Formats: sequence, structure tokens, C-alpha cells
Amino acid sequence: MAGYELVDTLVAQRLDLFAMGHLKLFLEVNAVVLWGCDDQERAQAARHLAATEQRFYEQEGGGIRDIVEWHALHRTESPWRRAAGVYARMLSEPELFIEGNHRTGALVMSYILAREGHPPFVLTAASAKAYLDPSTLITETRKRSLVAPFRLRKLKRYFAKFLKEQADPKYLIATPAGSAVPHPSAGG
Repeated sequence: MAGYELVDTLVAQRLDLFAMGHLKLFLEVNAVVLWGCDDQERAQAARHLAATEQRFYEQEGGGIRDIVEWHALHRTESPWRRAAGVYARMLSEPELFIEGNHRTGALVMSYILAREGHPPFVLTAASAKAYLDPSTLITETRKRSLVAPFRLRKLKRYFAKFLKEQADPKYLIATPAGSAVPHPSAGG
């Protein structure tokens, strides 16, 4: 729930997750996924959080630079394709975070979709296999391998279609400005 509430806040405040100066928000989404919002939990996880931040900024062949550059190159694509592509970049080797890449990736996909008025991605028992099987293929793909461009392009197309098919307006609530944001009961 806390992850979707954070996505709500980012969308409502019109914060661009991919803009310079806001990249630390990716780290916050990951921290919420792993440790929640409790200050004591976060204090106990300080070493893990520091190691994750170092990997996030310095990972050779990956890291946040890879994600931001990919997103910038694909800004004209549909939100479904951008969400799927960012998810694939986050999960392919080397993964963006030490831990929690699938859950953080699902929230980032939800952010991209919700920012454009589409329902967030919500994993259900019915959609789990269709989500997890290709996600496993992504995690087994090295970004810089010879097969990566072909495999990731195919998986991006699959995920974009999957996300569009999973879109359910019941996961949206209206804001005073009339735009839609993820519903807090969307899961998390």
C-alpha cells in the first residue's frame, strides 16, 4: 500500500521521476518496497540502503543512467511501451537495485501509466503467471549481450500489450483537478 501511496503522491505533485534532481525518488520507491516508511526499520537497514544507492549511481553497464537515457530516447512511445521498456531495463542484468527490482519496477510502471491518466499495474492471482514468466526471462538477459536488443524488444512488446490488457479503471480515483491517480487500495 505504501508504494502505491507514494506513486499517488508523485503523480499528484506532477513530479517527473526521470528528471535530474528527482532521481533519488527511485531509491525512495525501492526503500518503501523493502522497508516501508518506519524510521526504525530504515535505520536498521542503513547499510543496505547505502549499498543500494552506490549501486544505483555507479553500476557499470546499468544503473540509473541507463534507465534515464533509455526513457529519454523513447519519450514518444506510448506509455504502455515506455512502462514496459523501463521495467525491462530495471530487471535485465545488471539489475538496478540490490533487491526488490520486480516490486519497484511494478510501481515505476504504475507511475508512468498513472501520470498519463491510465490505471496502475496491479498484480493479481489471475495475472501472476503472465507477469512472472517473462519477468524471469528479463532477469536472465544481460543488457550488453548480443541477444539483448532482440529479446528485450520482444519482451517490451509483450509487456506493453499485457499492461494494456490488465488496465482496470477501478484502480483509479479522481483528484480535485479531475485527473486520475492510482487508487490507494490498488495493492502493493
